[in-house]
Amino acid sequence: MSISRFEFTDNVMYVKGVGPRKAAALEKLNIFTKYDLLTHYPRAYENHSSLTKIDDLIEGETAVIVGRVSHITSREARGLTIVNAYLADDTGYIKLTWFNQKYLLTKLKENMRLLIIGKAKFDAWANGLAMNQIQSFTILDAYEEPPLGIVPVYPSTAAISQGTLRTAIKNLLASMPTLNEILPQEIIDEQELMSLDAAIRAIHFPRDYIELDTARRRLAFDELFLIQCGLMLIKRQTQDKRLGISHQRNGALLKATLAKLPFDLTGDQKKVFREVVKDMERSLPMRRLIQGDVGSGKTVIALLALVKTVENGYQGAFMAPTEILAVQHYEKFSALLGDLGIRVGLLSAKVTRTKKLREEIYRQIEAQELDIVIGTHALIQEGVTFARLGLVVTDEQHRFGVAQRATLEKKSDAVPDMLVMTATPIPRTMTLTVYGDLDVSLIKELPPGRKPIKTLVKSLRGRKKVYELVRAEITAGRQAYVVCPLIERSESEQLADIESAEEIFEMLSGGIFRDVPCALLHGRMKPAEKDAIMEKFRDGETKLLVSTTVIEVGVDVPNASVMVVEHAERFGLAQLHQLRGRVGRGAAKSYCILISDSKAEISKARLETMETTSDGFKLAEEDLKLRGPGQFFGEAQHGLPDLKIANVFRDVEILLQARNAAEKFITDDDNLNYFANLRANLALAYGDKFSQIVAN
Repeated sequence: MSISRFEFTDNVMYVKGVGPRKAAALEKLNIFTKYDLLTHYPRAYENHSSLTKIDDLIEGETAVIVGRVSHITSREARGLTIVNAYLADDTGYIKLTWFNQKYLLTKLKENMRLLIIGKAKFDAWANGLAMNQIQSFTILDAYEEPPLGIVPVYPSTAAISQGTLRTAIKNLLASMPTLNEILPQEIIDEQELMSLDAAIRAIHFPRDYIELDTARRRLAFDELFLIQCGLMLIKRQTQDKRLGISHQRNGALLKATLAKLPFDLTGDQKKVFREVVKDMERSLPMRRLIQGDVGSGKTVIALLALVKTVENGYQGAFMAPTEILAVQHYEKFSALLGDLGIRVGLLSAKVTRTKKLREEIYRQIEAQELDIVIGTHALIQEGVTFARLGLVVTDEQHRFGVAQRATLEKKSDAVPDMLVMTATPIPRTMTLTVYGDLDVSLIKELPPGRKPIKTLVKSLRGRKKVYELVRAEITAGRQAYVVCPLIERSESEQLADIESAEEIFEMLSGGIFRDVPCALLHGRMKPAEKDAIMEKFRDGETKLLVSTTVIEVGVDVPNASVMVVEHAERFGLAQLHQLRGRVGRGAAKSYCILISDSKAEISKARLETMETTSDGFKLAEEDLKLRGPGQFFGEAQHGLPDLKIANVFRDVEILLQARNAAEKFITDDDNLNYFANLRANLALAYGDKFSQIVAN
């Protein structure tokens, strides 16, 4: 079959058995084209190896049965909705029971055919076997043959049944021509991969579990290999496009800066700075990510790198995520570097508010009258031109997209070195995937003198004692944060019991802290208002700050010794760890108290982990286990697709194999060109077209 007769970009309505009405329903599953349907992979599989007649059921054994429904009833008991129905085949009938699934009353119909997987158990009320351990059920059409063997279970909606999806995909596969390979044969052979065509067909309808595993490995490998190649291509093109700056060896100015530091660098800081220095002294542009836990001392590495570029006759730019953080860095850098003759400037929305001030600082940057410029997004505005930009530092990478970093890079004739910092702990597998175009350095060792933060989990019943502790800390001259998940009370049924930041603020400022200076901070406030509130807290005028997660990346307030997180179950581990890092920055003993009444096992496990673990990277791994990998891609990173079948937590081995294969592959210029041409229209990597890989 030729491409002209079969296009994967065709509307899904042209698949046999779909049509316009079902196509409209499929859109809710983000299925618009034949390609979307083909890559709508099963979320699970059921083993329908054989059917059991109802009369042949054995107590305690899992079985697959098919029959017609009758006598659908429901009742309430001890707060539970119990739905009952009877299922009959030509040998007998059995009572079915579902707990707390009230929606079944509208879904189940008299005389409907069902395929049930479950365990039968003796029921005294029925005086025979009944089934109340139902693993799954499938609604069958009137004359549909029950699916046997390993049966795919797809993500679906109420309007699209499993049977509809299975039939549509079977018809699509039957009409589809044999797929050409997209990977070089040498990689297929080396990795012992199943053919692409066989893998696509087997992932939907495998003959056995061995074939299923083989198919999934092939498709996961393709996905991860192509993404790794794409990341390496980005890195290679960035480095090869123009030569970078080859900095000279460390000189007197850098040594003088090190001597002025009020502390010695930790072993990790020394190691990471050596890696940065090595990168900066090469002719290729540096592209390095520094991952460090909260308070590990990443900023001092950035400061030293900026001094190195200044010593070599260049300028440095430091982009911070918030204005108040930019001001804090500016004040610290100026105090440390001013005596050494290094000129530090601040460029932010506040500074550039008047035309006169804006034009003057633009002139100073262009005339190289400023050596280091610290700012926010204002650094990438039109009109900002650096005379000799040698190094770009971005703080909290996840808050700046690739496009923003690229804009800053273009403000120089030569390609400046780039240093990216994040305090968000990222598991190694995720780092390889999301930041594959950057070299990664880790700072895990905390500076000496930082006291561990005591973390406690308390119920709502213990809230009074928690705030008595907070008041005692404030009376002793310290400050405290209270973090809430919502700004205002939600109308959502799920969130109806969650008190908002506004309510907590009213309760505290009008109650136990009525004689204490309190403030409320949240994301809907104007930037100037937020900055003013944070400045008062930083300066000690405000003693208690009630806030949403806008303080997750905030200013350094060493006097803050307590963090209370209300409804802590609403936050992920990584986020809780980031919030916890707002305290413990001074000499006083610090506390992080997590308030939660959640009975959910996953929430309790997460909070118990917070109590026992202070290592951000361990917490990130646990978060990945508990919550799943989620979405790691999108415009914020590289414009790469979300993973359709690979899982960076489960597929660590495949990821590393794909990474190694990609590293070997991309080093060859011919292979680089092969991939560059391939990725332009490759749907497995970019999701737009699939027809290019179909054989004529």
